[in-house]
Amino acid sequence: MEEHNLILTDIMKTGDHVANEGFIRFNTLPNQIFDLTGEYYTLHNYKFKQYHRKIAMLDVKMANVRLEKNLEFAIELDRRINFLKQNNFKIIVSCPWESAENFTNSNYFPIGYKNEFLWHGQQSWFWFYMVIKHIKNNLSFDHSNKKYDFLYLNKQPRSHRVKLYEKLIKNDCLKNSLYSFTDYKSPIKLNPAYELPWIDVKQRYPMFGFDQDIYEKPYNETGCSIVSETNDNDTDIFMTEKIWKPIIAGHVFIVHGNYQYLEKLKEIGFKTFESVFDESYDNVLDPNKRIDALVELIQKLKGSNWNELYKQTEDIREHNRKTFWTKSYLSDLVNKELLRWFEFVDNS
Repeated sequence: MEEHNLILTDIMKTGDHVANEGFIRFNTLPNQIFDLTGEYYTLHNYKFKQYHRKIAMLDVKMANVRLEKNLEFAIELDRRINFLKQNNFKIIVSCPWESAENFTNSNYFPIGYKNEFLWHGQQSWFWFYMVIKHIKNNLSFDHSNKKYDFLYLNKQPRSHRVKLYEKLIKNDCLKNSLYSFTDYKSPIKLNPAYELPWIDVKQRYPMFGFDQDIYEKPYNETGCSIVSETNDNDTDIFMTEKIWKPIIAGHVFIVHGNYQYLEKLKEIGFKTFESVFDESYDNVLDPNKRIDALVELIQKLKGSNWNELYKQTEDIREHNRKTFWTKSYLSDLVNKELLRWFEFVDNS
């Protein structure tokens, strides 16, 4: 039996309803029909009674903080929310660009709706976004000429990143590496020859708009990405463009992120490098001890015969690249997310 779902993908149209709709359309759920609109004022065109579920998404990207003190916006939002609830819509707060931890600890507007059901990033959002962004790009990678050990890119100075960075510097781990920390107390810029050619290297690295871009040269000439993720907690696993870029590039990687991040990566279809080097850091619960384990591994890998290691890992890296671009793997994650929404709606 088919079930019909109506989803208003952005109540106030201040977020990114087009991306939200694209994500939903990646689903392969059987017997589920979706009608999607990003326009609140088109709802009169839909016969509400014919839908099994009605969902309205309140998109609260960081940029919406600027609306927090706009009384007119707040009044209109309350009016729309009341209308939607009267017509049995269920409200989903949409914040897939952030982890659950970041959203919970932030002042994203509107604060009064934090207790509604939350859609945060998990593993699926940035995977979807990077597929859409790069599917038509003609990226070309050549791993035959490795000049540097590590590629290690940082922007926001989150406490766990600062701890790892300072320990790597103290232990002289980055001497032959490409690295940056653009918002650190003493900003470190990437060697201009390896920076994105389309940004002005004379200016401060842009806060928004370029994090998901990929330039081949730094991946071609380094042996291993040190991926420093958004969080290092043991409560949720949030995967951003930071992991998808080396996977797209066919790069070897080490991840400084959530507890058992690599286990989750394998669970959703990817392979890691446990057959080539020690990945036991992934199972270290204490975040400070996890940093110690990462530094120890990086010290061991420094100065590796990268050409030989790339021959050893060719099957792993090719598997990851193919998995990333195979729609069915991502669709499985999108399906799980939508089923989570359905469970919320059906049990409300």
